[in-house]
Amino acid sequence: MAGEEFRRLRRELLASTNGEVLELGIGTGLNLPHYPQTVTELHAVDPAQLLPKTLAARSAQRSFPVYIQRDSAETLTYADRRFDYVISTWTLCTIPDPVLALQEVRRVLKPTGQFLFLEHGRSDNQKVAAWQDRLNPVQNLIGCGCNLNRRIDYFISQAGLNMTQLDRFTMENVPRLGGEMYRGTATRQR
Repeated sequence: MAGEEFRRLRRELLASTNGEVLELGIGTGLNLPHYPQTVTELHAVDPAQLLPKTLAARSAQRSFPVYIQRDSAETLTYADRRFDYVISTWTLCTIPDPVLALQEVRRVLKPTGQFLFLEHGRSDNQKVAAWQDRLNPVQNLIGCGCNLNRRIDYFISQAGLNMTQLDRFTMENVPRLGGEMYRGTATRQR
């Protein structure tokens, strides 16, 4: 997840962020170097604590404060309409109830806020999707809850978010089973 292609995709997704930002599933902080100086503060939720020293070091290198809560995305403790941006990168595959988490995203976004996402998921190719379905139980077990076959666009729409941009592509040098990507922007439906 730290390879050059992953870094490029993170950098492109996060380039426009500014103001108060919430990140779902910060993990070890791989997104942190790619946030621009226009971010005033970053809040993050993640139920897992992975490599805390690495995350602390990456957080300390930012010019804005980074606040991390060990909570789930399905039960955000933030006030309604607080954030300018909510970010999810390679996270919706593991959240137990992604629609509930995305409803929370909708709740905490400002009326002019944006949800930016970069996620792998279900292929549009029927043969690839069939293999994703076959291998998903194994991936779920060895990948700490990661699902290969989630329709990210469907979950976003089900949560009441308005998709304003959606790009579908396959990552270079990543097998299609895990490299079928959903990248885009969604907003609150007013």
